[in-house]
Amino acid sequence: MAEVCTTCGLPKDLCVCGEIEKEQQRIRIRLETRKFGRPTTIVDGIDDSSNLQEVAHKLKAYCACGGTSKNGQIMLQGDHRDRAKEFLIKIGYPEENIQTQ
Repeated sequence: MAEVCTTCGLPKDLCVCGEIEKEQQRIRIRLETRKFGRPTTIVDGIDDSSNLQEVAHKLKAYCACGGTSKNGQIMLQGDHRDRAKEFLIKIGYPEENIQTQ
């Protein structure tokens, strides 16, 4: 017998909870200037903390830059607003829920 999702009640292979969560999140991508005038891209609004680490790791590799994830934010070194938005759309976040500033 297949495992059943506790949230939606569907079998795990048919579960859509992850996709529904992605559609409900409002993500904000903005540029801040840090110490010595260095640009830093900040990604806010990704709720799941375990998923945040994984998304940050993949986003840093995609943008070919350094960065970190803490306090519910992903910080990337440099101005990567367009590439970050492109990557988030590619992994399944809806474009209308991503705001770039």
